[in-house]
Amino acid sequence: MKIEMNISSSNFPLLNWIVVLLLNFALICEADPRISESGLICGTNRTTAAIIIPQFVKLMEVVSQRVTDNNWGNHGVNSTNISIYALANCYQDLPHQDCLLCYAASRTRLPRCLPGKSGRIYLDGCFLRYDHYNFFNETTDSAEDRVNCSSSNGVATGQELATLNASTGNLIDEMTKTAVANGGYAAANLNGVYGLAQCWRTLSTSGCKKCLDKASRDIKGCLPSRDARALIAGCYLRYSTQKFLNDPSGNSNGGISKGVIVAIVLGVTAFTMLALSAAYTARKRSLRRKQARINLGKISNSYKKSSLNFKYENLEKATNYFDPSTKVGQGGNGSVYKGTLPNGNVIAVKRLFFNTRQWVDDFFNEVNLIHGIEHKNLVKLLGCSIEGPESLLVYEFVTNKSLDQYLFDKDKVKILSWEERFRIIVGTAQGIDFLHGGSEIRIIHRDIKSSNVLLDENLEAKIADFGLARCFGADKTHLSTGIAGTLGYMAPEYLVKGQLTEKADVYSYGVLVLEIVSGRKSIAFAEDSGSLLQTVWKLYTTNQVTEALDPLLKGDFPREEASKVLKVGLLCTQASVALRPSMSEVVQMLTCEGYQIPEPCQPPFLNSNLLAGGSIKSSIRSLVSNALYKLDESSSYATTTGSSSMQSSSTGPHKSDEFLLKESENRK
Repeated sequence: MKIEMNISSSNFPLLNWIVVLLLNFALICEADPRISESGLICGTNRTTAAIIIPQFVKLMEVVSQRVTDNNWGNHGVNSTNISIYALANCYQDLPHQDCLLCYAASRTRLPRCLPGKSGRIYLDGCFLRYDHYNFFNETTDSAEDRVNCSSSNGVATGQELATLNASTGNLIDEMTKTAVANGGYAAANLNGVYGLAQCWRTLSTSGCKKCLDKASRDIKGCLPSRDARALIAGCYLRYSTQKFLNDPSGNSNGGISKGVIVAIVLGVTAFTMLALSAAYTARKRSLRRKQARINLGKISNSYKKSSLNFKYENLEKATNYFDPSTKVGQGGNGSVYKGTLPNGNVIAVKRLFFNTRQWVDDFFNEVNLIHGIEHKNLVKLLGCSIEGPESLLVYEFVTNKSLDQYLFDKDKVKILSWEERFRIIVGTAQGIDFLHGGSEIRIIHRDIKSSNVLLDENLEAKIADFGLARCFGADKTHLSTGIAGTLGYMAPEYLVKGQLTEKADVYSYGVLVLEIVSGRKSIAFAEDSGSLLQTVWKLYTTNQVTEALDPLLKGDFPREEASKVLKVGLLCTQASVALRPSMSEVVQMLTCEGYQIPEPCQPPFLNSNLLAGGSIKSSIRSLVSNALYKLDESSSYATTTGSSSMQSSSTGPHKSDEFLLKESENRK
């Protein structure tokens, strides 16, 4: 993953303060280097800061020296990573020391465009540009050329306007001709209107004429403004009713002045800050890579000689060298293939591609958390391979599809009966209960959903995909962690505060229960009924809860048992963490006759109509809208044929869905 650094005022306040102080001092030392900013244009293409900033610094060292010698300079730097060119040009009326100050100011401000591949800045006394291609002979640029018509002098009216119109037009035409004939520079005044035309020193005579012709046409459109500037790729043109010109003969030659010293200090300070920032970025990236290698090394040392280690070449052969015909699933972290070992055992191989920062953490997490855990309702991790070009996870192969394909696919292979749904609901609860307390460590899955529940040959539930799982210490009440999961299944306290407990899995399980019973996705909106939670709650409060059952069941279900299951689902989705049962209590509620189930309170709703009315607080809206996307697209088992398979989450981002967190503490 590319690490980028944006040089901006928000990121580097210290740099900005230094620049401001030094510029103020420069203004005191020198009369008028004309460092007012007419325009800053940053390109949209970006690259890695650690690559472009060192090249930028080297480039400016050469250009700075040439500006010091000649009042202008250009240079190009080529490397295997990036080519970069720069041009600086003071306007010819500026005295030498003012030119150096103006250039120092432009050189300090232009890095605001980094790590973009291009940028240009027009000050009232000079111009500076860098780009990733040789632009030295470029005259005009239809995409980036600008006209700055803003004027602190206001606009002319009446007789003044008539005089300004006539004088400006004549002045501009005359200056354009003079500049073309005079090496690219002209300055003049006519009836109280002052003007300056400057072509960059790299342009030919014909190129200068082409650039100034366009600048002349464009700047005339600024009238009746009393001041205007044309900012063209190859030239600069300005008129103003205030005298802004300097006497180019005012160049002093008596040693190094305070202004030059300030210019040097200004440039050195700015680039020192940039160099330190680049070094910091490179250091962070190096440490991140080092930690990744350490993590991978831990896995390698632990499993290289154990029975969990699979040879990469054996898994290649098992999947017929990852033949597309053996591919049974695709996820954000890689692809899943069906394989057959020499002993005839069928396996599922998750082939990971290291295209995100999280790959080492997820791999390390999944292998170490669940390699020793066995339960009839958990997919078993058989081992891994870390010796090949990509790391592989090896699982038992689950015969049938993932649950979401039975519930939500239009072309269902099979309609699940009530008995089968109830068995899946109980089995999933038992699997989560085992994760929470059935082994030596407490594990929170964090992504319980229908696509992560697989069905074996007997349609028994098996929970899969532990890439987001977290170990939970016995002495911890909760974990504070980044939000990860799938919209519609995430508990409100986790979504809003990032506080993770086992009760987050309980909430997700409750949503899953309602989906299994109703055959409806939790995030599907209907104009008349709202979200799934809202629909079931309304039916529950009116003693019509069995109306929420999947119509495909055609009434073939025990009403009392169905009502109990829906009640458990609502209880698990309480907004209050304290009101949700533990998973061991859920198992007892579902399996023990006569177990007393508490009455649920109103769950949090996903309500699009209320949101449209603007009733959600802006702070919550902002936080939730950033968390709506599925932050991890880990693979999970699925199938695209009649045989078994592994599949990625079918739940994608839904930009229009937002949570309205609503809780009622009044029991029914």
